[in-house]
Amino acid sequence: MTWVKNVGWRHLVGVGAVVFSLFPIVFVVSAALNPLGTLSSSELLPTGFTTQNFLDLFGKHAFARWYGNSLLIAGLASGAAVFISMLAAYAFSRMRFRGRRVGLLSLLMIQMFPQFLAIVTIYLMFTTITEYWPAIGFNTAWGLIVLYLGGALGVNTWLMKGFFDTVPKELDESATMDGASHAQAFFRIILPLVVPIIAVTGLLVFIATINEFLLANVFLTDTNAKTLPVGLYGLLGGESRNVNFGVFCAGSLLTAIPTVLVFQFLQRYIVSGLTAGSVKG
Repeated sequence: MTWVKNVGWRHLVGVGAVVFSLFPIVFVVSAALNPLGTLSSSELLPTGFTTQNFLDLFGKHAFARWYGNSLLIAGLASGAAVFISMLAAYAFSRMRFRGRRVGLLSLLMIQMFPQFLAIVTIYLMFTTITEYWPAIGFNTAWGLIVLYLGGALGVNTWLMKGFFDTVPKELDESATMDGASHAQAFFRIILPLVVPIIAVTGLLVFIATINEFLLANVFLTDTNAKTLPVGLYGLLGGESRNVNFGVFCAGSLLTAIPTVLVFQFLQRYIVSGLTAGSVKG
């Protein structure tokens, strides 16, 4: 009883948390392998096994195109967003200029309002952009990337600034004394030291971008231009919700692969990147 009171309850809580977190995953896997492929016939534990849902996903739908669109948009948007935030964070951390405090507070306050509040304005703007510059208008990957870059600053800049503040300023001063410019000091001296926070920020932006649905659903209407969230959502529209549920679950499993791979690749930086910016040493 003493072991149960002091230690055993922790194991019970841990097992309960694992079961709770694995339940939706097991159900989605079961539904994806369900031979009938319908919502009404899906069970927690599969009674059969088939890959037909995966074959239908690629054969009857433009899933491969959605996959490529999502990887292109998420990859380029997250890379550009990290680069912009990185430059802004370095400027706010190392330089003193008029409007610095106002700029930081403005970035913080803007993040209090979701980007979707401006959807009407964005829609009207891109209506005109599509008319004059269709290459970056509606139903284009480049247009959606430009849209996502509008929210590239904000929390990313604050997160990276906290990490830049932990890097001793004496390194910048030494580089300046040796004749290095601000750009040379940043890219050659500071940048190698802040790789953890760059990796963490890139991971967070990549996950947010590849899973973004609201803006993409308004912005992308052509079948071949859709991203994974928008395309998979279309499989459940109307009366096809029950029929395409197995295909939807199969697509959901494949959608998780890029995020898992990026997470595994960057996991060694995650703990140091998230904690080092919280204190100043």
